[in-house]
Amino acid sequence: MKALILSGGKGTRLRPLTYTGAKQLVPVANKPILWYGIEEMAAAGITEIGIIISPETGAEVKNKTGNGEKFGVNITYILQEKPAGLAQAVQVAQTFLGDSPFAMYLGDNLIQQGDLSSFLDKFTQQQPDALILLREVTNPSAFGVAKVDEKGKVLQLIEKPKVPPSNLALVGVYFFSPVIHDAISLIKPSARGELEITDAIQCLIDQEKEVLAYNLDGWWLDTGKKDDLLEANRLILDTYLQKSILGDIDPKTQITGRVQIGTESKIINCTIRGPVVIGNNCYLENCFIGPYSSIADNSTLIETDLEHSVVLEGAKITGIQQRIIDSLIGQRAQLSIAPRRPKALRFLIGDDSQIELT
Repeated sequence: MKALILSGGKGTRLRPLTYTGAKQLVPVANKPILWYGIEEMAAAGITEIGIIISPETGAEVKNKTGNGEKFGVNITYILQEKPAGLAQAVQVAQTFLGDSPFAMYLGDNLIQQGDLSSFLDKFTQQQPDALILLREVTNPSAFGVAKVDEKGKVLQLIEKPKVPPSNLALVGVYFFSPVIHDAISLIKPSARGELEITDAIQCLIDQEKEVLAYNLDGWWLDTGKKDDLLEANRLILDTYLQKSILGDIDPKTQITGRVQIGTESKIINCTIRGPVVIGNNCYLENCFIGPYSSIADNSTLIETDLEHSVVLEGAKITGIQQRIIDSLIGQRAQLSIAPRRPKALRFLIGDDSQIELT
């Protein structure tokens, strides 16, 4: 069993952050989104992992993620010269995949930890030609949707239907036998010029191959938009954060709830209400840090109120006592404020930005 994780794509919905970096490396609870998928594969016992990368961000993904040793896996990087569809990514990876069954995982998705193992168990036990992960949603017209019979057999896949046959959306996690390669060789590019994995799966269905569904009971998030990423940050902090104080905390600082503070960080006269994670080598002074905030390594916050926000590595926020909420601050961004303050602040700020509010 192998795994194929897709980490190409341009991340247009997270611009300006993704003008300068891979969307799959944007952190959730101070960990790149991509790494959660790798850890899920490792926990399920899948140790041979191929990661699809793009020419624009591939070097960054490789440098940040490494050869897989820190995850207990072996990582092979596979270059997709241009984004031409999920099925085309499988074509590009065919040499790596060989005749092995494999899991395919979209690198900007997050599913509740542990669900992948039970998904793999069903695939191993029943040995279908394809097993697709589905999740009930309230707005199925916004997703690819599966029509499934009472035995869990997939009868049809429909992309963003006006009249959905069910409320079961495709999550973006699949298991395939090697026959998927033959199906991909038979499909044509879609109207948007891409080889769609849903068309390849439909080809299997039309050939009367066994395509089964597995319903996800836990949460699932596509982190492609700011609000979804903030919600993912909230869920991860709420569910998995463990209290750990490794930095230097002065006596005036008040900490309540589950708070994690990294090494060499210095916290002076702050109020911190968890769940909150603060990385290594951060400096915070005279700040209020509210629940569901993640502050990455080497960040500086002075005279700042922050809540339900994600601050990326090396950012500097100074002189803002009006509370910042629901915000995503890019790497090395600098944010300050003039004496006259607005009533509310919400930001999506790209890497290396410098902003002064008046």
